[in-house]
Amino acid sequence: MINKKLLTVGSGLAVALSVAACNTDNLTNLNKNPNNPEDVPASTLFTAATVDAVSRWFGGYDLRATEFVTQHLAEVQYPNEDQYTRLTGGSTAGFFDNPYTLHLVDFEKAIEKGVTANQPGIYGPALTMRTLSFGYITDTWGDIPYFDALKGDAGGSLSPKYDAQKDIYADFFAQLDKVSKDIAAAGANAGSLGSADPIYGGDLLHWQRFANSLRARYALRLVNKDPTTTNTQLAAAFAAPGGVFQSNADNAVFTWPGDGVYNNPWANFFSTRDDNRVSIVLMNLLKSLNDPRISLYAQPSPDDGTYKGAPNALTPDAAAPYICCSSRITAKMFPGNTAYGFFGGTGNSFPSFVMTYAEVALTQAEAANRSLGGLNPAQAAGFYDAGVTASIEQWGGTAAGAAAYLAQPNVAYVAGTPGLIRIAQQKWIALFSDGGQAWAEWRRTCVPYTVSPGPAASRANIPRRFQYSTTERSVNGTNLNAAIAQQGSDTFETRMYWDTAPTAAPTYPTTFTCGLRGSAPAP
Repeated sequence: MINKKLLTVGSGLAVALSVAACNTDNLTNLNKNPNNPEDVPASTLFTAATVDAVSRWFGGYDLRATEFVTQHLAEVQYPNEDQYTRLTGGSTAGFFDNPYTLHLVDFEKAIEKGVTANQPGIYGPALTMRTLSFGYITDTWGDIPYFDALKGDAGGSLSPKYDAQKDIYADFFAQLDKVSKDIAAAGANAGSLGSADPIYGGDLLHWQRFANSLRARYALRLVNKDPTTTNTQLAAAFAAPGGVFQSNADNAVFTWPGDGVYNNPWANFFSTRDDNRVSIVLMNLLKSLNDPRISLYAQPSPDDGTYKGAPNALTPDAAAPYICCSSRITAKMFPGNTAYGFFGGTGNSFPSFVMTYAEVALTQAEAANRSLGGLNPAQAAGFYDAGVTASIEQWGGTAAGAAAYLAQPNVAYVAGTPGLIRIAQQKWIALFSDGGQAWAEWRRTCVPYTVSPGPAASRANIPRRFQYSTTERSVNGTNLNAAIAQQGSDTFETRMYWDTAPTAAPTYPTTFTCGLRGSAPAP
């Protein structure tokens, strides 16, 4: 693991990106000094790190990996990621290596500065974002460098050991607990990042809710393996100062300026590439439910104006007919003029949804259904309806449309395990554009059951993790090998800590093997 001293603020930024969630014009008011300053302010570090983190986890990681694994999207040209042949350790090394040398270093330095100043309004948001990013890393690879990582500048090891995912999760809970409680205890003396905060503009109540909501996410992820910890941590998250998200007004959203420099990463991708279509797995589920998000997530097929999905993991020849005759993603995420035509005009400034109330409410619905976290089954329907409505409204739908959708017999909440299946379906749908979380939720629940490798996939099972970075083999091989010996072989099939008790999930299928090609129902 390379722990570089990062005095440039992110890759090529070296600037103070003063920005507020409600005033994205400030993101383009860059510090003109390109030199490496000796002491970068915490605000500058935080802004640059957030830009890099959101660009990474809600950009390339999605569009070059996880949206195909979870089958929100399918590739219709060069289907290498869909076939998993470009998800090996060399191809995905950047997703593992670069966070450590870019935004995680910046968040760590911002935390240090905030702690030194005794200002939780500075270190709290940085701790929250650092935890979010480490969450994507550990949920992708399992055991990772964590406790000894990012300490090279302070005399720590440049080859940090790998830590067990169980221990990493325990620290997530401790750090997120600290954020909400320290902000509450400091009150008016907490300090604030102000306009340097590109998500909430320095609003600390929202950061408390974000931290608590993340805590609930990670708590539920452990439920198949350690339901006692899940129950304890859910209750703590719901009761923590500030509470969890209450509505879409609390969503952690990064609104891009769309100025040609700082654009939505999906829009950037689609400005020159026309590789992807909405997967038939997602499209057929939406159609079967008469879901209003069909027109919010996708464009009609240009050949006949209907909505059609593309199968996953075909050969290039088999995929070619779907180029003309399947649905692109929503025009809202296209940048206007592209290299291959005009598809909408506002995609560059479309927001990245870092975490949403829809996810949180559906987490509460599952907790209530299972009597976890101090909730009870009588509350489940209310949380379920709120989560589905929030997702539809988040993408531009209406409350009336959501109400009509929820009134359908095949959508309305029902009790027991059938209700858990519906909750899991709705969360997977709501996580569109956050492939990492959708993939994690599918691994935990096996819902939708129709997710399975396509005919040309290089493996017969949906990956449970990615292979470790090939860079680590050369720079941190001893610790990497120890991690592999502890966790299991470095393959797609090896399950990480929270994924080692899949049959404990009430939603786990009994009539077929989860994620096995040819076993699941056809999409």
